[in-house]
Amino acid sequence: MRHFVRRLAAAMLAAGLAAAPAAAQEAETATALPDIAAVEPVVGIAMHGEPRYTEGFAHFDYVNPNAPKGGEMKLFTTGTWDSFNAYIAKGTSVAGIGMIYDTLLTPSDDEPFSEYARVAEAVRMPEDRSWVAFDIDPDARFHDGEPIKPEDVIWTFNFLVEDGDPLYRFYYGNVKDVVKTGDRQVTFLFQEGSENRELPLIVGQLPVLPKHYWTAEGRDPTATTLEPPLGSGPYRVAGFEAGRYVVYERVTDYWGKDLPVNVGRNNAGRIRYDYYRDTTVALEAFKAGAYDIRMENSAKNWSVGYQFPAFEQGLVKKATFDHDLPAGMQGWVYNMRRDIFADPLVREALAYAFNFEWANQTIFYDQYARTRSYFDNSELAATGLPSQEELEILEPLRGEIPERVFTESYTPPMGDASGNIRENLRAAFLLLQEAGWQVDPKTRMLVDPETDEPFSFEILLVSPEAERYTLPFVQNLKTLGIDARVRTVDTAQYINRLRSFDFDMTVVVWGQSLSPGNEQREYWSSAAAEHTGSRNYAGLQSDAVDKLVELVIQAPDRKSLITRVHALDRVLQWNFLVIPHFHAPYQRVAYWDKFGFTDARPMRGIDLMAWWIVPDKDKVVAEGKEDAAETQAEAGAPTGPESGG
Repeated sequence: MRHFVRRLAAAMLAAGLAAAPAAAQEAETATALPDIAAVEPVVGIAMHGEPRYTEGFAHFDYVNPNAPKGGEMKLFTTGTWDSFNAYIAKGTSVAGIGMIYDTLLTPSDDEPFSEYARVAEAVRMPEDRSWVAFDIDPDARFHDGEPIKPEDVIWTFNFLVEDGDPLYRFYYGNVKDVVKTGDRQVTFLFQEGSENRELPLIVGQLPVLPKHYWTAEGRDPTATTLEPPLGSGPYRVAGFEAGRYVVYERVTDYWGKDLPVNVGRNNAGRIRYDYYRDTTVALEAFKAGAYDIRMENSAKNWSVGYQFPAFEQGLVKKATFDHDLPAGMQGWVYNMRRDIFADPLVREALAYAFNFEWANQTIFYDQYARTRSYFDNSELAATGLPSQEELEILEPLRGEIPERVFTESYTPPMGDASGNIRENLRAAFLLLQEAGWQVDPKTRMLVDPETDEPFSFEILLVSPEAERYTLPFVQNLKTLGIDARVRTVDTAQYINRLRSFDFDMTVVVWGQSLSPGNEQREYWSSAAAEHTGSRNYAGLQSDAVDKLVELVIQAPDRKSLITRVHALDRVLQWNFLVIPHFHAPYQRVAYWDKFGFTDARPMRGIDLMAWWIVPDKDKVVAEGKEDAAETQAEAGAPTGPESGG
C-alpha cells in the first residue's frame, strides 16, 4: 500500500524557512485574490514539464480497466495499533486507514511526479505557481451522502497545520492562505517569493476530512479514537479488533468509482490487515494461508524461507518487481543531540566497524548493494566529484560545509567478506584518538580523559530482524573499546521514543521520491531539529544545509533539481549523519496465486490497488490453504493472526 508523505513546517525562523501558514478562511476575505477565472482549468499537473495524461484520458496505463471486482485481499503488518486517527502525533494509527479518504488530486505511478483530478474535477494554476485553485467535483460525497465542500477542505487544512502531526506545518509551510472562492471552489495562496513548484502538487495530496463529522458535539479531532471515522474514499471500515486486525470493505456506491484515476483500481471487495508480533511469526502464518501477500524484506527468508508444500505445488509464487524509485537512506543514525556524537571524527570512525561485505555474504545471501547516497538507485544520487554546475552552488558555502565535499567522492568504508576488518578498526581507532578518546589501561575501554567517562551508548531497535546485523556491529565496536548495547522495544515505545528523540543511535529509513521537495525541510532543517516529532532524527542544524534544502524546493526545472539534489546529497554524506546500510533495486513479493495484474511495471513500483482477485484461482487457492493450515498446525507452527501481538 502506498505510504504518503505526512509532515510540514513549524515555527519558521531566520534560516530561510517559510513561516507557518496563516489561518485559512472559510469565506471570501479582504485577501487580494488573483483572477482565477482567467486561468484555464486542467485535469492534471506535473512537477516539471507536462503531465503524461491529458484531458479525456480513460485510465492509467498500468491498470486493467476490466478487472473484476470482489474477493478478499489479506495483508499483514507487525506491531500493534490503537487509533483510527492517522493525522495526529498521538497513538499508533491503524494500517490502511488512508483508503477511506479521498484527496484533492491523485498521483500516477508511471511518472516522476504528476497528479490528476479526484475530489477536484479540475485544477487552475498560473505559470508562476503563486496559487492553485481546485474546482470540486459536484458528485463528490462523503459516505453519509453529504457533499464535499470547500469548507471541508479549509477545515482540514487548518486542523492539520494547527493541531495535527507537527510534520504538516513543515510540509505546508509556504501556504499563506486558503479561501473559498466559489460555491465549489477553494484556492490556496502561497507566500510571495517562495518559488516552490511543488506546492500545488503537495496541496493536491491533502486528504479531505468531513468537517460536519469532526466538529460534531462530543468528537475531538486531536484525540485518538476507536470509532471508525466517516470518509469519502473507495473503502470503509467493516470490522476490527484494536491491536489485532482491521477489515475494510469496498464501498459499492462510491461516488468516484468511474473517475479515470480510479478505473481498474480498488478491485478487492474486502481488504484485511492482520497484526503479528514479529515477522518470523508472520512468515509461518503466511505459509498456513492466513494472509495472501507478503512484501519480503528479509534476504534470508527470500532465499531459504519459502520451502514449503504450497510453494512447491505452485499455489504460492515469488516475484521481483523492478522500479526506478530512489532507495532512500537506511542506516544507524547518530543522535547528534548527544555530546558523544557531536564530533564528526567520532561519527566517521564508527562506520569502520560495520562490515557490510561480511554481512551481505553471511546474512543476506549477496542480495544487497551498499547504500552510499541519500538518493541511491536514481539519477539524483551524487557520484564522483562535483560538476561545474554543482560547484556554483557549493562554492558560496565553502567554510560552512566539510571541505571534502570539494575534493573527494564519498564512499562508506569497505569491509571484508572473510570477517577480518583489522585495518578498518585500526583506521577507526586513529580517528577516535584524534577526537580525544583514550584507552583506560585497566579496563581496556575508551574513555574521555577529561571526565573519565567511558564511550558508552545504546542502539534502539524495533525489529528483531535488525539484531542479525546489529549485534556483529556491536561486537566490532567492543573490539575498539566501546560499550554499545542493543535494546529492542515494542512498536509503541519505539514510536514514542523516536518522536521525542529519546535515543542514542537507532535504525531509521528516510524514504525519497523522484521529485524531492518540501519534505526535505522536515528531514534536515534546523527548525525541524528542534521540533518534537520531526524526522530530523540526527539533530542536524546547519545554515548551509537549510540553504541547500530551499534551493531544492525552488528548483525551476528537472535539470536544476538534479543538480541541487546532488549538492545537498554531497553535504549530507560528508556530515556523517548515519552509518549507511544497504538496499535492493527491486521489490520482493510472495503471494498466494489468486491475483491478476498487468505486465506494466510503473517506475514507482507495484500498485496493489490495481491487482484483482481471479475467481477461478481463488477457489483453487482456498482449497490449498485448508491443506496448508492443517500441515502447519500439525507442525505446531502459527496458522493465523491469533498468534500475533
